[in-house]
Amino acid sequence: MAVVLGIDGGGTRTRAAIAADGVIVAQAESGSIKRLRVGAEIADMNLRALLGDVITKADVKRIDAACCGTASSTMPGIREWITGVFEELGITRSEVVGDEIIALDAAFKGGPGILQIAGTGTNTVGRAPNGMREGAGGWSSRLGDEGSGYWIGVNAVRRALHVYDREEPQQILARVCEIWGTPTIEAMIDLGDSTPGPDFAALAPAINELAEAGEPVAINTLYQAAADLAGFVLLVRTKLRQKHGIQDEVPVAWTGSVIEKMRIVREGFFAGLKASVPELPVQAEATVALDGAIWRAELLLKG
Repeated sequence: MAVVLGIDGGGTRTRAAIAADGVIVAQAESGSIKRLRVGAEIADMNLRALLGDVITKADVKRIDAACCGTASSTMPGIREWITGVFEELGITRSEVVGDEIIALDAAFKGGPGILQIAGTGTNTVGRAPNGMREGAGGWSSRLGDEGSGYWIGVNAVRRALHVYDREEPQQILARVCEIWGTPTIEAMIDLGDSTPGPDFAALAPAINELAEAGEPVAINTLYQAAADLAGFVLLVRTKLRQKHGIQDEVPVAWTGSVIEKMRIVREGFFAGLKASVPELPVQAEATVALDGAIWRAELLLKG
């Protein structure tokens, strides 16, 4: 019996699954293992807790191969740390790759396609039939990640402040004050501008709720998020066509809570792609990145 482990380490949560002969036998979830977000000590604690949980649920004696896809996988020490934890568990065949790689393989199983990731952060990656990859966006929360949960939180507040300056009605600032527990807008600004500061991505669900209720600033923020996400996909499509000679349309897949859970963003994303390239095939359902980690772990056994 072949037993493999897959891990999807996103910016907010980490999920793991164990499969035996291609069948998922256990799944578990923990907090983030992204060191930049939670620190090295908490990341290690979350990883070990996750592994202990999923292995206990699976009730397996060994794991033959493992793949971990995680944000910031190329940072110094990340691969060594996760590989070391695997080795402590007796897992000698393993790999650590970017979370975009396991999502890409979940969607296309090694084949060509374009994937839009839109969760706490964003990233767009495309793969040509020859295996070469092209990307756009994903330049971190402070410098990019347009259309992400973090971007939605920050830019909804920025846009609301502009409206506030014009002495026009908006509901966002009061909601943010409520969430952050700040009694005044001035106190909210002080907290928002502090270091390390609050979690702007955590504001995204509230912005989505306000948009669904008709709040104009929130709606416009989500419209812009959708336009940015579609724009990144179209940019990667252009790169694939110009640099790799692709003539036929490659499929587009997507994953992440921003598109999956925010109707306005999802519908705007689909509409933007269809308006620009009507024949572009776009998957209707979200890609489950964890499936790609399992698939890659199974490949390790074959190779």
